[in-house]
Amino acid sequence: MNERVGQDPAAHDPYRTGFDDAAIGLVVLSADETVIVAANRSLHDLVGWAPGTLAGRPTAELLNEGPEGLRDGLQFWRRADGSPLDVRVRRSGTTLVVESVDVDAAAHSEANREALATAGLGEWRWDRATGLLTLSRRAARILGRPPGRSVSWDELKTGLSDPELARLRAVIAEAAAGREPYGFDTPTTVAGRTVILRVRGQAVPGPDGAPASMVGVVQDITTRVEARDEILSRDQRLRVATTIAKLGIFEWHMLEDQAIWENEHMYEIFGHAPEDGTIGKTEFLNDILHPDDRAAVRRAISTALREDGILYIGGRVRRKSDGAWRTIDMAGRFERDAPGRLPRRLIGVVADVTDRRRAEERQSLLIRELHHRVKNTLATVQAIVGSTARTASSIESFYEAFVGRIKSLAHTHSVLTEDTWQTASLANLLLNELKPYAEVAPDGAAEGRISLDGPAIDLPSEVAVPIGMAIHELTTNAAKYGALSNRTGRVAVEWSLEPGGPAGILRFSWRETGGPPVEPPSRQGFGSRLLQRVLITQVQAEVTTDYAPGGFALTMRAPIPPRNDSLNPLV
Repeated sequence: MNERVGQDPAAHDPYRTGFDDAAIGLVVLSADETVIVAANRSLHDLVGWAPGTLAGRPTAELLNEGPEGLRDGLQFWRRADGSPLDVRVRRSGTTLVVESVDVDAAAHSEANREALATAGLGEWRWDRATGLLTLSRRAARILGRPPGRSVSWDELKTGLSDPELARLRAVIAEAAAGREPYGFDTPTTVAGRTVILRVRGQAVPGPDGAPASMVGVVQDITTRVEARDEILSRDQRLRVATTIAKLGIFEWHMLEDQAIWENEHMYEIFGHAPEDGTIGKTEFLNDILHPDDRAAVRRAISTALREDGILYIGGRVRRKSDGAWRTIDMAGRFERDAPGRLPRRLIGVVADVTDRRRAEERQSLLIRELHHRVKNTLATVQAIVGSTARTASSIESFYEAFVGRIKSLAHTHSVLTEDTWQTASLANLLLNELKPYAEVAPDGAAEGRISLDGPAIDLPSEVAVPIGMAIHELTTNAAKYGALSNRTGRVAVEWSLEPGGPAGILRFSWRETGGPPVEPPSRQGFGSRLLQRVLITQVQAEVTTDYAPGGFALTMRAPIPPRNDSLNPLV
């Protein structure tokens, strides 16, 4: 035998020596895990038992909550004096590695790891002494680096441009000087493609106060930034489109009856200043909307809610800034949190269509007037032929007088329909209409049967066209039925400019004498309707008509609007 008598065999067993001297607790269990076969000194010290006293004891004397305490992970044991002990257990067969832990810190670390993984965050640590960054597996994957290997800052910064690198250095230096955490988003190149990284970190000072290391997290936010940029781009495109189209955008919250106006056109349409705030449904229906339109709007809202369709409404609203009535079209859709639930908000657009509606009405009127004018023009031509034939002494004189009068009539049509026409002389409008029915003296004045008396007045296009149409209608009626239908009748036209309004009040008088006896019309023809609609509706005139037997008379008082130089094509 090579062993000396009385010497412990374990003294020559390096494995047993390593077991006993290990700096971490080790324990070997029986096959059924009920008895402690061996425990090293570190384990005895950890659980407060005297060295060499645990072998052969039941494992239950170490456990606080039964055999479950022998599993991997955080466990609850007890010391020899019965006090609780939190340990971390790692198993390899029947051998346990046991170490004391701060269970709160351990649980916090586990939670942090789960939170970091959920948020897509990777951890990193930079050491000043080596200049290397240690990356977690997720951080390495984000940065396109193989896991398990430290990376130098010189390698990582190659993906950054020089201006960006200078910016990041300034951010980090400022934060480190104030011992504050820092953060930045930066574009960089990873595996040949540009990504956006969000980096958060903090310097860890060394004994000399200078940063000895830095720790932090990194996150790839490329998809998030792209989605945000696309939303911003869509929002910008929408705003540009609505600005060009002059559409107001709104969002109405039903439960609170509060509206959010998303752009400046909403304020323009309703005549509100931003400090005036917005309006809700109650105020809109009861105070802003025209009373005659409220019932239809309420029905449209009810129908859209019931059928879950798009809401289309139109009506007149009183603009707050000047009290004017404006016509609007509105379209919107009710948004619900879930199918079958009551809607919570209405999102839509509003357009001021006042000018468009007026243009449509004017176009319709002009089309009807065109048809009527063609008929009147034929009657006028017939009257001109008769009048010219009665006064002509020869075919040549008839032809000359007839052509001149037809040209005068054509000129009147041209003046009334020329797109770029801005103003017209009231006297010229009268002369152009009345010249075909009377000879013109060399000095330019009409002969005795027609008299024109008034100052020079230039009418802006918005009133010149309707007043010209009315003059044409008066002239045509006089030629067909009144003072110009025979050889003895007379027409006297007088006008003046009275003070009032932005550019004065036009007082216009048309009086016929010497024609056939006059009788009030038995029905209102198109000509009468035209006079009323054109002069009252478009010119806001006060019109008085008199069907006295001795001759028809009309008096009109109309405000003259100021000339709009922006409509002048030469400016």
